[in-house]
Amino acid sequence: MLVLGTANRHKGIELADLLRPAGVELRTLADFPDAGEVVEDGDTFAANARLKAAGYARRLGRWVLADDSGIAVDALGGQPGVHSARYSGPQATDESNNRLLLEQLERVPREQRTAQFVCHIAVADPAGTIRAESEAACHGRILFAPRGREGFGYDPLFEIVEYHRSFGELGLRVKAYLSHRARAAARVISDLIRLADSGALD
Repeated sequence: MLVLGTANRHKGIELADLLRPAGVELRTLADFPDAGEVVEDGDTFAANARLKAAGYARRLGRWVLADDSGIAVDALGGQPGVHSARYSGPQATDESNNRLLLEQLERVPREQRTAQFVCHIAVADPAGTIRAESEAACHGRILFAPRGREGFGYDPLFEIVEYHRSFGELGLRVKAYLSHRARAAARVISDLIRLADSGALD
């Protein structure tokens, strides 16, 4: 069994779908109400993913897969970056984060609105030792206004240039092939299968 170290319902559903090919029984933090919260004070996506995976693994005494992901906008020097989820403050919502990002890019022309969604995945054993990792990115551009109603977070603002559509317009099925999280998950599945075959995830 593998616990997905996230309390984000949307992310939990997305990760569960992406990791299904590994053939591993998956749970989320919703199944462990006493898990508490791990402080994410790393300065990179990798550091935060490791903190979450190791922290929850030690608390639960179980294998945990955690990811840290966000959007890095070139014109803003890579921000929001690791602060993506709380970009507009401690009580941030998807709407307030998107609004702030648009305000900060108000005078930035189309050709300079390039950005990357980045995802780092870490897998920890029950002792908190990191046993597998992967990272991937998806490149695109920030639109001038949200488009589409699917997805979550910055999806309605993030345009896949080749498709001329935002993740909010392309929908979850297409996102499952193109996204940063999909690519990072695909890279870690072989490690999960290896661990499962060894009996470690039983």
